[in-house]
Amino acid sequence: MVAYAETLWLIADRRRRPARGSAVLDALFRRLGACRQEEEAIATEDHIWHLWMYHPHRSAAHALDLAASDIAARRYDIAETRLSLLLRHLPDFPEAWHKRATLYYLLGRDSPCIGDLRRTIQLEPRHFGALCSFAEILLGEGERESARFAFSVALSLHPHLARARQVVNSTTPERPSGNNSPANRN
Repeated sequence: MVAYAETLWLIADRRRRPARGSAVLDALFRRLGACRQEEEAIATEDHIWHLWMYHPHRSAAHALDLAASDIAARRYDIAETRLSLLLRHLPDFPEAWHKRATLYYLLGRDSPCIGDLRRTIQLEPRHFGALCSFAEILLGEGERESARFAFSVALSLHPHLARARQVVNSTTPERPSGNNSPANRN
């Protein structure tokens, strides 16, 4: 499928920089890569997620928080409306794309999910959540080697991703059931 190939090419282009650069985020990714203790990795990952959820416009960050709550409460139609409006006004907000991709993943709508994951990765090439979500979709389609590649890139950014490590080291990966997707993080 063309969408898979385009997304894989995007993932393979490791020279790209995030659209919204941040010295703090750069330092956190360096620290995440160097973490030896699981607790430190979890704390660093949490800080990264917090920064991804942040937007200088408080109303945008609030709308994203509300959409995440809507998804958690299974108010999917409200979450989709809220995220689509947010993206119409702020198309360069990577975490808003990722949250909508998460919503589409939960709804089993892989095609729009892949489009939103691709946009997330365009804006934030280090988004390990988007990389892992894309890899899970690839696994579901039987694209094991492509999934391993996406997971290996995610592991190069975040070496403590258990699911990614499991698939990269496995000879017969399977798509997880239900809410085990890394897209469901935060």
